[in-house]
Amino acid sequence: MINLLINADDFGFSQGVNHGIIDCHKYGIVNSATMMMNMAGTEHAIELAKQNPRLKVGIHLVLTCGRPLLQDVPSLVDDYGNFNSLANLAKAVDISLDELEREWTAQVERFLASGLKPTHLDSHHHVHTMDQLLPVIQKLSNKYDLPVRVNGNKLLEGVKPLTDLSLFDFYGESVSSDYFLHLHDRLEEGKTVEIMCHPAYLDTNLLKGSSYTHTRLKELEILTSVQLPGELVLL
Repeated sequence: MINLLINADDFGFSQGVNHGIIDCHKYGIVNSATMMMNMAGTEHAIELAKQNPRLKVGIHLVLTCGRPLLQDVPSLVDDYGNFNSLANLAKAVDISLDELEREWTAQVERFLASGLKPTHLDSHHHVHTMDQLLPVIQKLSNKYDLPVRVNGNKLLEGVKPLTDLSLFDFYGESVSSDYFLHLHDRLEEGKTVEIMCHPAYLDTNLLKGSSYTHTRLKELEILTSVQLPGELVLL
């Protein structure tokens, strides 16, 4: 038997994303989501999370999308005050770990101020797995006593792992209706496994703000219709 945490990223990105995630929870197999605290749909996501208390909700730390919650973090933003894109992150000036810790702390604190209880931490575009940012994620994990998404099968040093393994391949061209049917053949018995997903309904904010759009609808269709084999059990 293999225990699954099927986590929908980007909760809070937009109302279309939020409704897609909630439908995949209520009518499908999504049992976890991670929330972006700096986006147009954040307050809407908080409201929906409170209406659906069985959905596990963690924090999707952001460094590469939208604007920071804090004003005084110059090493984290471009000339317009937006976070650097993932493509430009490597080209940006050296990131101040102090600024990053303050910004990510502000994101965690906004989540806590909502009254919700976070289950774990991960990040948009997996930036928390970058070696140079590890000291910040270690501090936050320990300060708030929260486990952290592992990087595939690689545990992050100094933090409590969320699961034994994370799979990131239910994405793009690999999204298919038989993905879950053959999953057991790839995994080890008795393990806890997180599967990342990105279901959504399309809306203007998503179409303008993300390069990953129409495939999210396909994810939503699969995640609300698939029947898991008996060897796979939702956590």
